[in-house]
Amino acid sequence: MIIVMEKSIDQEKIENVVGKLISRGFDVHRSTGSDHTILGVVGDVASLDTREFELLDGVQEVVRVSEPFKLTSHTFKRERTVVDLGVCKVGGRDVVVMAGPCTIENEKQLFGTARAVAKAGAKVLRGGAYKPRTSPYSFQGLGIEGLKMLRAAGKEFGMTTISEVMEISQIESALEYVDVLQIGARNMQNFNLLSAVGQVRKPVLLKRGMSATIQEWLLAAEYIMAGGNYEIILCERGIRTFETYTRNTLDISAIPVVQKLSHLPIIVDPSHATGRRDKVMPLTRASVAAGADGVLVEVHIEPEKALCDGPQSLYPEQFVELMDELRIIVPAVRRTLA
Repeated sequence: MIIVMEKSIDQEKIENVVGKLISRGFDVHRSTGSDHTILGVVGDVASLDTREFELLDGVQEVVRVSEPFKLTSHTFKRERTVVDLGVCKVGGRDVVVMAGPCTIENEKQLFGTARAVAKAGAKVLRGGAYKPRTSPYSFQGLGIEGLKMLRAAGKEFGMTTISEVMEISQIESALEYVDVLQIGARNMQNFNLLSAVGQVRKPVLLKRGMSATIQEWLLAAEYIMAGGNYEIILCERGIRTFETYTRNTLDISAIPVVQKLSHLPIIVDPSHATGRRDKVMPLTRASVAAGADGVLVEVHIEPEKALCDGPQSLYPEQFVELMDELRIIVPAVRRTLA
């Protein structure tokens, strides 16, 4: 349920409504826009008589939300969420490019890649320290040592850092070294993990599960928002279909659909979507043209020697070419390249 307060209302009246809701056992989430304060009410609202709150001083209207996702919907927040990453903002006018290796292998590999993508114009450095691998015999990542390298590289090249956490026990250590916590596709419905990152106050990038519907994806984001963390970036990374030529099938249509349903920003990972280096650049271009707020691209200084996902990683010179192309495409969709 959503309670829309009147324009320019004083805080005392808002707190009065919030207090009554809390006393009735509801969780209340506040969204303040340019015109109105909106209260998102979570709990057993079906048993509530809306007239009880419609008559309270300062209340403009009470709206029952029909969508199963409440806090992530446009009903709760009419203006689009802009997530501030320090060196750039995701969800506003800018298109943000995040780039780096799939897995942090060693200092030479990470710093070499970071130097290349930063020089080309990327603002966010990606790098996996904990890796969910299909095979137990594959490289699982460097853990804390990898996170330390990521922080050092980000500091040297003036980039925000992003890395994945796979379980609750990894969150605390990651918070010290990472600016954005990533929840991978395999953990999109790990509800305990989602609730845990909902308790922290750092941005979270939530990837769509490989078999998840858009509604399930937004409900996963709801878990994070219900914990009080509203700094969420959604990431479309392809879904599993009957097609075998590409690793996954990139759902370009998810971009405008999500933007209609939700106020949260959405970016695209074309590397995991295709699994093929030669398809990353065209799908990056298509994603930006379709309205994505950014892209998450894998780049490696020596992809042929990569310990993880080398075939889908761009060479630095290819990334430079891609950035040059985006500088042409981004203005055509009335946006700017961060």
